[in-house]
Amino acid sequence: MYIKSHYKIFTLLLVLAAAGIFMAATDINPIYVDPYKLEYPDYFGNRISIPEDNPTTKQGVFLGRMLFYETKLSSNQTISCASCHQQKLAFTDGKAFSDGINNVPTKRSSMSLANLLWVRNFFWDGRAKGLEEQAKFPLNDPHEMGAYLEKAVLELRKTKVYPPLFKEAFGTSEINSEKITKAIAQFERTLISANSNYDQYLKGEYKPNQQELNGMELFMNSPQPEKNIRGANCSQCHGTPKMYMELFHNNGLDSEPKDIGREELTGMPNDRGRFRVATLRNIALTAPYMHDGRFKNLEEVLDHYNEHISPSKSLSISLKDRSNNLNGKDLGLTANEKSDIISFLKMLTDSTFINDPKFSDPHLKRNN
Repeated sequence: MYIKSHYKIFTLLLVLAAAGIFMAATDINPIYVDPYKLEYPDYFGNRISIPEDNPTTKQGVFLGRMLFYETKLSSNQTISCASCHQQKLAFTDGKAFSDGINNVPTKRSSMSLANLLWVRNFFWDGRAKGLEEQAKFPLNDPHEMGAYLEKAVLELRKTKVYPPLFKEAFGTSEINSEKITKAIAQFERTLISANSNYDQYLKGEYKPNQQELNGMELFMNSPQPEKNIRGANCSQCHGTPKMYMELFHNNGLDSEPKDIGREELTGMPNDRGRFRVATLRNIALTAPYMHDGRFKNLEEVLDHYNEHISPSKSLSISLKDRSNNLNGKDLGLTANEKSDIISFLKMLTDSTFINDPKFSDPHLKRNN
C-alpha cells in the first residue's frame, strides 16, 4: 500500500509537470502575476471597490495609463480621457463644460478623478456602478469621444505597441472593448491623493497657521448660536478624511433647476436637483465649481452657501434652517470666517498627486 500510494503521488506530479510544460509552450501566459500595491493612509478606510474579475496589476495599470492618454480612442483622433481630466488640475480641465469631438460641449462639468478606489456610483447623477462601467460612457458617447470604441479596437489591433501590452495584462493579445475599459479602470484606481498639508496635519507632521485652524474648526462645526458655537456646516457632506460622502444632495443652487440631476435617473421628485457630493481634495485646483461650473472661484462658492441657498421641496435637510445667528435667515458667516475656511481648503492641495510621474502621459514617439 505504501509503495502504491507513493506511485500515485509521483504519477500526479508528472501529470502536473507535463501540464505546466504544455502551458509554457502555448500562447497562454500566467495572468495577473504582478499585483499592484495600492498605498493609502489607514484613515481612508478599507471599504474599497475592486471587482473580482479585474484585479489591479502592474501590467493592467500601465496599459490603462497608456489608454487613458490615447487619442486613438476618439473618432477624430484628437481626444483622450486626459483631455477632460488633466493631472495638473487634479484630473479636471478648468472648464464649466468640457469640449467633446468637434467642440461639442458636454452636459456637465468634468469631475476630479482623485480617490476613486472608494467610490461606487460615478458621474454627477451616479448612473455608473463601478469604474469599468463609468469608462464606457465617454467612450460610447457621440458628443464626447464620438462613440468610437468598437472602431478604436480595430485601430489598436493595427499598432505594434498594444497587442503585446494586452497580452502582458490579460494573458492574450486579443484586444476588445471590455479589456480596454477594465485597463482604464485599473489605472484610475491608482489615482490616490493623500499627501496634502491636511494629511500631514493628520499624521502630526504639519502645524497649521491660525487662519487654517480657524477655518478647519468652522468647516467641521455645525452652527449652534444658542451655545455660541460658530460653524460653516461643511462636514455634513464633506466630513471625512477623503472630504466627501457618497451621497446625493440638492445644495440649493436653484429653486427650479434646468438640470434635474439624479431625478433624470431615478424618476423620483425628491431627487430633483440632487447631485453627487464631489470630493474637496485639491479643491483649489478644480475650478470652476458645481455640476455646471457656475462658480468661478471658492469665494463665490462660500457666498452661495452663506447667503444664496435657493429653497425647494428637494433641498437637502442639512442646508435648512442653519444659521450662526439666532433666528437667522442665512448661514451668517463673516468675511473673515469665509477667508479662514478658504485657507483650510487650500490645505487640501496635494502637490505630490499633481506631479507624480506614475500618473503622467507615458506616450513616447513610436513608430506604430
